[in-house]
Amino acid sequence: MKTSDLPKFSVSMSVYKNDNTEHFLLAINSVINQTVKPNEIIVVVDGPVPLETDEILKELENTHDTVHVHRLEKNMGHGYARNIGLHKSSYDYVALMDSDDICFENRFELQLNFFKDNKDVSILGGSIEEFSNETDEYMSKRELPTSDKELKKYMKYRCPFNQMSVMFKKQDVLDAGGYKDWFCNEDYYLWIRMAEKKYKFQNLPNTLLRVRTNEDFYKRRGGLKYFKSEAKIQKLMFSKDIISLPIFLSNVAIRFVVQVILTDNMRKHFFNAFTRSN
Repeated sequence: MKTSDLPKFSVSMSVYKNDNTEHFLLAINSVINQTVKPNEIIVVVDGPVPLETDEILKELENTHDTVHVHRLEKNMGHGYARNIGLHKSSYDYVALMDSDDICFENRFELQLNFFKDNKDVSILGGSIEEFSNETDEYMSKRELPTSDKELKKYMKYRCPFNQMSVMFKKQDVLDAGGYKDWFCNEDYYLWIRMAEKKYKFQNLPNTLLRVRTNEDFYKRRGGLKYFKSEAKIQKLMFSKDIISLPIFLSNVAIRFVVQVILTDNMRKHFFNAFTRSN
């Protein structure tokens, strides 16, 4: 199939001061060097960044006419930066990308071909491989259900997409209200609102990205603040009759144990045992 037969699309990503400059360069190069290249790459700079990162951004703008950089004066957070990237995107399809992950070279080709043949789908994700930030070694794989019915059921218990793998229809996301602030759960909150509007979900069985993981990953997914954010998501779904009272109570209890009671190391073993495959 010719590239010209596929829908045009934007890639939206953000970078901020704590992102590793070398990892960011690898990430954006994996977007640039695709079998089907993006029509534009929107990079939102979420507040001041190190000089090395800023120099890379300026070089990318000078050497790639598809790269468009939008700078925010101060750090505004994940949801705000995502929303800026969404509104700045010019095309009907928008792919998300994180600043330290690596796309498989045919990621966009697979997603665009699927969208071309399945115009009723609004959100399309895929599997990810996690690798060690320290050793570069393969660690685990996160596979999710693929069909709309399975994903809507899965959503009652956990987030239905690997967010960095997602490509979606811009207008459908805007119709659902776009990204809204919700500590560490802006994406999950958006998928819930899109499900309410009956937009169709899908995941490819293919692995689309390699995702960096380190010990901080498990630390970030613990603590009282993170638990409260997750509990509020569950309360929202219960209030909207997406989940029943028994599921609500079970979900909150499990999250309290995993995110508040377990140590970081115990949480790591829990994630690897119950949410990942090797």
